[in-house]
Amino acid sequence: MHNNQKRETRNFKPDSICRVIQTNRSRLPGFWLIAPLSLAMGDAAAEYGLNFPEPAANVAQEIFDIHMMTMGIATFLLIIVFAIVFYSIYFHRKSRGYEADQEFHNSWFGNWSWVIVPVMVLGVDLTIAGKADAVLKKVWDVPKEENIMDVKVTGHQWWWEFDYLDHGIKVESRFVPAEESGDLYLREVDNRLVLPTGVKIRFLHTSADVLHAFWVPELAVKKDAIPGYVTETWAELNREGVFRGQCAEICGTWHSRMPIVVESVSQEKFAAWVDDQNAIKLAAAAEASVDKTWSMDELMAKGKPLYDTKCAACHQVNGVGLPPAFPPLAGSAIATGAIADHLDIVIKGKEGTAMQPWGSLNDLEIAAIVTYERNAWDNNTGDVVQPADVKQAR
Repeated sequence: MHNNQKRETRNFKPDSICRVIQTNRSRLPGFWLIAPLSLAMGDAAAEYGLNFPEPAANVAQEIFDIHMMTMGIATFLLIIVFAIVFYSIYFHRKSRGYEADQEFHNSWFGNWSWVIVPVMVLGVDLTIAGKADAVLKKVWDVPKEENIMDVKVTGHQWWWEFDYLDHGIKVESRFVPAEESGDLYLREVDNRLVLPTGVKIRFLHTSADVLHAFWVPELAVKKDAIPGYVTETWAELNREGVFRGQCAEICGTWHSRMPIVVESVSQEKFAAWVDDQNAIKLAAAAEASVDKTWSMDELMAKGKPLYDTKCAACHQVNGVGLPPAFPPLAGSAIATGAIADHLDIVIKGKEGTAMQPWGSLNDLEIAAIVTYERNAWDNNTGDVVQPADVKQAR
């Protein structure tokens, strides 16, 4: 073999198969059988890099290992089956003068293949199922340890609420609009779920309205959030990083706007984050408790970003709503009527509708939202609601 031929052999790639066949198709008797397979090999090689994301928890790693074992077995069987099929098609074709064996069913293989093949298939199934069953039990059996960290996950239309029950911290997580998220549109949030590595974390799932599902592939966590029920999953992160998931239950018009972003950090960084969150919470409580009369401009400035993050998902940024489920606020009887009625529905919600209570907000935040709603979108009532009014309405 000449040197240049050796070089071509060493550098032979799937995408060069087509060129070789194009050049030599007249000399290949099975060209029209080989060509489709060659094209498929080129496509497969091009997509070989696609796979499950790299796991970030031990249980997720075990699930990933089962997946790879299954794919390995399936690939091995696929090669054997295709090899037999193509061998038979080529060597047993009529143009070679082959005549079908009319007594094949009476041969040893013809009689016993009905037993051998199912037994082999069952053996493969049991090999996979045995490992999968053990891992599935590990996923659903939440560890009963005293030092486990509890995070309550509540699904809303359409955002997530994370309560760190052991730290007294609540985080509201919403998607970031396209103009701010760029390439991560529908994959980025304003507040991430920050979790420490090396700590067992129990997730308590529930919903405030309809069915949602918390799903982060790297954590091996996927669980329905059901109104009125609490379900459990758990994870122990083994590396730092940012992991993205999504609500996996169709939950309404903006189901796609419920991404989940988990930020895994060291235990030292997590402790610092907890201190920062507590400081922010104390500062907000101190500001709300100040005995001060707020101007309309101050309340409108505070109310707009609060409305955009907490209310606009249903009532829209321009206040037109999504009738009939989510009524408009622009020109509505609530936003232009009695202040007492407006405060009552914001604080207590409305039973039987998607309007949930927002009484967990502090007095200043509610005063700012209500003032904004009563003076935005040409409502122009001129009403200024003070924190003291909210406190009295509670």
